[in-house]
Amino acid sequence: MARRRYVARGVPGGYRIWDTKGRHWWGDHYELCPDDLLAELNGAKDAAKITALLKRHRAQKR
Repeated sequence: MARRRYVARGVPGGYRIWDTKGRHWWGDHYELCPDDLLAELNGAKDAAKITALLKRHRAQKR
């Protein structure tokens, strides 16, 4: 099985997405683990679906 590029890491107050190849944080801080977003980032990488998932997770924060 191939190594995943994007992984969720627990940080104080929630989760952040870590880019293992670029070795930096990707995206925003999430209160809940964004499993569906991680699956899309590591899988098909459909830009429209990633954008929709980001908007949904941002809306949950408000």
